[in-house]
Amino acid sequence: MLTLLFIIVGLALLFDFINGFHDTANAIATSISTRALSPKVAVFFAATLNFIGAVYSSEVAKTIGGKVANPATIENGVTVVIAALITAIIWNLVTWYFGIPSSSSHTLIGALAGAVVAGAGISAVNWSGFKEIIAILILSPMIAFATGFIIMWIIKQIIFASGNHSRSKLNRMFRFFQIFSAGLLSLSHGGNDAQKAMGIIVFGMVALGYQTNLDVPLWVKLCAATAMGLGTSIGGWKIIKTMSKNLIKIEPINGFASDLNSSIVIQISTAMGMPLSTTHVISSSIIGTGSVLRFHDVKWATVTKMVMTWVITIPISMALSYLIYKVVVLFV
Repeated sequence: MLTLLFIIVGLALLFDFINGFHDTANAIATSISTRALSPKVAVFFAATLNFIGAVYSSEVAKTIGGKVANPATIENGVTVVIAALITAIIWNLVTWYFGIPSSSSHTLIGALAGAVVAGAGISAVNWSGFKEIIAILILSPMIAFATGFIIMWIIKQIIFASGNHSRSKLNRMFRFFQIFSAGLLSLSHGGNDAQKAMGIIVFGMVALGYQTNLDVPLWVKLCAATAMGLGTSIGGWKIIKTMSKNLIKIEPINGFASDLNSSIVIQISTAMGMPLSTTHVISSSIIGTGSVLRFHDVKWATVTKMVMTWVITIPISMALSYLIYKVVVLFV
């Protein structure tokens, strides 16, 4: 049993590590694009604050660990966890390779549900909890787009009312603000995304009988935070390029607004204990704030490609996880 625990922890931390460099773009794409921070400084900055953010809460981890299925009663729980993690790792690597900012949350939730169906039957899935998570995953990008548009519109009105229309002065001022907004976003990202690996480790520990509740041990928090921070320090440069250049031209003013808006949405969701896709939220914030300045300059072809990936991630992850479970069960 100890060997199985090591396998689960190892796979979960590998997923968290990949999630770190896959999602680095989320927090620092805008600040790199506007040159508020150099790439190396931005990545180090994000890695440090991702680590800090990952250790201060555990409500999202509890949701991941018990909302989709009950790890204490589910059949073949260990195999389910292993299959789900392998699936999530594969999908993250594929989308990273092609520079597509997909959702690690969608991948993990879909993979976990697919593996549960394969290992314990369709009735073992807590569909009410699953649908609740999916609802947040779907609604959060829409909310981020709308609130991003509103925040950017308000900032624009304030600037016009003040009479300060000097582009060079505005750029200098908002580049400075971006340092703080990028830090807040990195902190928020770590507080939500790293907990997904914590939750899946706890799921495995309960399934193995090492604990009976969904509380996250300190060592799990520290390991997940470290893996996320190390992954972030590598940087996901292909996705950074997509986020910073292939959506819309980012200026310091809408870069700041995007980071601030994304942080608010993510922090609220984390406080509610709900996992969301930081990738979707930040992408939608960039599009929403950018639309206020240059609606016609939004690169809708890239947006369409991203949305299609978002739509197919959960069903593909469920199907792939179902198949991988059938293979893993032969060895576990």
